[in-house]
Amino acid sequence: MQEPTLVIMAAGMGSRFGGLKQVTPVDEAGHPIIDFSLYDAWRAGFRRVVFIIKRELEAEFRQRVGRQAEEHFQVSYVFQDLDRLPEGFAVPEGREKPWGTGHAVACCRGVVEGPFAVINADDFYGPSAYTAIYDFLRTSADPSRYAMVGYRVRNTVTEHGSVSRGVCEVRDGFLTGVTERTKIYKRGDHAAYTEDGETFVDLPGDTLVSMNLWGFSAAFLDQLWARFPAFLAENLPSNPTKCEYYLPAVVNAQLSDGSAAVQVLPCEEAWYGVTYREDLDTVRTAIARMKREGLYPDQLWT
Repeated sequence: MQEPTLVIMAAGMGSRFGGLKQVTPVDEAGHPIIDFSLYDAWRAGFRRVVFIIKRELEAEFRQRVGRQAEEHFQVSYVFQDLDRLPEGFAVPEGREKPWGTGHAVACCRGVVEGPFAVINADDFYGPSAYTAIYDFLRTSADPSRYAMVGYRVRNTVTEHGSVSRGVCEVRDGFLTGVTERTKIYKRGDHAAYTEDGETFVDLPGDTLVSMNLWGFSAAFLDQLWARFPAFLAENLPSNPTKCEYYLPAVVNAQLSDGSAAVQVLPCEEAWYGVTYREDLDTVRTAIARMKREGLYPDQLWT
């Protein structure tokens, strides 16, 4: 069994937050969230990391994140270039937006050759989440068996606006579907989502949602690339500058045609992230509390 790789999606600029939020400090020592992700991943057993980044941000990212990571991991970089498209397709005029999480991970073909986990660079997942996904990847021998760490929606919302989450349907511990809801709002210990900004649908607080913490075999990379042309053919005519190829949509397609199964690993960790600039204080308070409780040292890697 090949050692699992951690793939970190770091190509987004964070339009709602503003600036390169992946490297915004969240503690007095100057660590961004991604440093805690790497630290937790290393403690779980990961020793290989692939960063998916924008080519124009390479120098800054290597200096502020990569250099530290290279002291502890075997590190590779993958670029999510707009023109990395299947034969017969071209970048539409005026398109600047990346092609989405499915395209980002598909760009890892040829770099990742064994089982791998996927995370967002700007999400704090918690130590137990990395242990769960690493243990799954180390023991699963079926290339069509994937895994997803599922969070309770009440642990993933913010006080400062809406968030986008994949709402999960689960049966007997396995995923039966993921529906992307792009406008989920906190409602006390629960949540609610809207499609039109007027009508809201309640989500019980214990509803499982995807935070893009997945575990895949290398075969999934071929699935992502093979299904990309059909997505482009369907969506480019109507939405050439904004359509996105979501990773969960490909998982859903495989669930529908029976070519894969996804084991759900429930997680009771609280998610922390910086969707909005106002979220920074919440994250910093949580990190300070966890340090006081001994979950992290004042200086990581000491």
